[in-house]
Amino acid sequence: MENLRIGVPSKGRLAELATELLKDAGLSFRRQDRSLFALVKDAPVEITFLRTDDIPVLCAEGAIDMGITGSDLVAEAGVDVIERLALGVGGCRLAVCVPDDSKIQSAADLNGARIATSFPHVTETYLAEHGAKAHMVTLSGSVEVMISLGVADAIVDLVETGSTLAANRLRIFDEIGRYETILIQNKEPRQQEMADRVVRRLEGVVIARSYSLLEYNIPRTKLAEAEKITPGFNSPTVNALEDPGWCAVRVMVRRKEVIPAMERLEVIGASAILETQIANCRL
Repeated sequence: MENLRIGVPSKGRLAELATELLKDAGLSFRRQDRSLFALVKDAPVEITFLRTDDIPVLCAEGAIDMGITGSDLVAEAGVDVIERLALGVGGCRLAVCVPDDSKIQSAADLNGARIATSFPHVTETYLAEHGAKAHMVTLSGSVEVMISLGVADAIVDLVETGSTLAANRLRIFDEIGRYETILIQNKEPRQQEMADRVVRRLEGVVIARSYSLLEYNIPRTKLAEAEKITPGFNSPTVNALEDPGWCAVRVMVRRKEVIPAMERLEVIGASAILETQIANCRL
């Protein structure tokens, strides 16, 4: 039986993130020099190193069974693949941006405009929805300077913080969509069972990265109040201490909520409050 083939970016920050995710999920491999392939240890899986924007097309065509790429690239490619899992990294917005002093007031005003973008398909779909048609200036690199160079009247680009836009005296006119890094799959993979196992493993890592394990001691009289602060995924684990008036609590808490929870627990009398990171989990 053929190995399940997973495509990952060959270079860049997303390549590092994908490699780390797979290895944390127990899919360990070693890339030799600049080889295009690597075998996963102790699993019928083969890793293929590809250009990030080629992964959606190659997955749809069956060259690879699964791939880690951006959902923006999947939308731009317009291919028919299955989105198996959002990986919790690489969040960004695709936005229409115009000069600060632009007179454009609606999407219809973009009719006949010149738009510089690396996402012509998504942009044309957006314009069609608003009854507009523009001249696409399709570029593969940075597009923020295209307006100041006189090449475009507007741009459609990925936005994270907005600092680059401010530096180029641009403002967000409209948001087309929000995207992130995802795991995609061909509709007929070589090994469906193994593909499902890969999804489950990666899901365990993604969930674990969203939670921390919080442990603390609390007077029994305050336990009900503490459980309202940290209800846990299903419910907290509560153990008796030698002092019958106290108990120990272990509970999963979303990482972004850990600090506020610790502060609230301290106010009601909790002590020995500890946070431990979770490497992997099954829920």
